[in-house]
Amino acid sequence: MALQQDFESAVARSKELTKRPSNEELLALYALYKQATEGDVNGDRPGGFDFKAIAKYDAWAEIKGKSKEQAMTDYISLVEKLHQQYA
Repeated sequence: MALQQDFESAVARSKELTKRPSNEELLALYALYKQATEGDVNGDRPGGFDFKAIAKYDAWAEIKGKSKEQAMTDYISLVEKLHQQYA
């Protein structure tokens, strides 16, 4: 499946950026990756003061309902954009 291979390649490329993306971009990468690999967010929203976990959960929950294929496509596009911006 070409999309799966492109997605796996984009995951590898996301680790090769020379500059760190913004927090919003990192959250978008995280959310799209989780949606593409696991589907809709599940479990309870983290509580307390673990703001990083809460932000990640919320970012993933925002794209609930997006198909795994669309999430992969969006992830690939975002990695392309980040490589142009930060490479």
